[in-house]
Amino acid sequence: MSGRGRFAPSPTGQLHFGSLVAAVGSWLRAKSRGHEWLVRMEDLDRTREVPGSAADILATLAAFGLESDLPVIVQSRRRERYEQTLQLLRDAGHVYACHCSRSDLAEFNGVHPANCVRLGSAELAPAAWRVRVGSAQIRFHDAVFGDIEQDLDKQVGDFVLRRSDGLHAYQLAVVVDDAEQGIDEVVRGADLLDSTPRQIFLQRLLGLPTPGYLHLPLVLDEDGRKLSKQLRSRPVDARDPLPALRDALRHLGQHAPSLPSPEATLRAALQRFDPRAIPAINRTNVAMQDD
Repeated sequence: MSGRGRFAPSPTGQLHFGSLVAAVGSWLRAKSRGHEWLVRMEDLDRTREVPGSAADILATLAAFGLESDLPVIVQSRRRERYEQTLQLLRDAGHVYACHCSRSDLAEFNGVHPANCVRLGSAELAPAAWRVRVGSAQIRFHDAVFGDIEQDLDKQVGDFVLRRSDGLHAYQLAVVVDDAEQGIDEVVRGADLLDSTPRQIFLQRLLGLPTPGYLHLPLVLDEDGRKLSKQLRSRPVDARDPLPALRDALRHLGQHAPSLPSPEATLRAALQRFDPRAIPAINRTNVAMQDD
């Protein structure tokens, strides 16, 4: 196998239907290209972690016929690697310490300006570390949503790579991990489409390869909100995986055969997988009604 795809859940609760859609979509895309499929546990913020949920997520994925081809990487064990990368950026002058709070940035609509609002307040501790974006404009092609362009200076501003509490930011960790795991295409939910230009910017700054991107339509609840563990969306049933698995395939615009096992269902869906059928539109969950 020459390439790799991945699914990267956060252990903040049980696997819900929206995450199942992302797992199935990333698995189908990777396997259809003859690639390995990896699972990475994104548990940097341990304050949000629900004890036992990482093991529960992996067991649920296995019940749906979805198992990582390589040992699962756990982000909380890789902090030294993230800090080494941050130090490279410090040494090159690409990052700076910042004491700005959200209230400090309110007058800038949350977009951090070219200079720290509280620059010179070195006595204020601790500080976050931000990367300078300069005048970067990032363009990339998404396999579902088409051509995307973002002016980082105007739309994002200098963004955080390590928070003031010492935790490394998602943007930094995901770039380091995708590069070191050899991920050649990132398949994930469309809620992260807006983060992709920041990650491409960091890849270029660090001299790392840029993978392809395919963002999947979000699953919304009845009020039009993204399904999430924070909203206490109902977890999928690992004891009876076939209904939710077929619904996930339908959500992705794919063939959803009525076969007796998750493994057989995935194999049949893989044979007819068509990425062009994935809709570039968010959908209301079709699997949330009570039995």
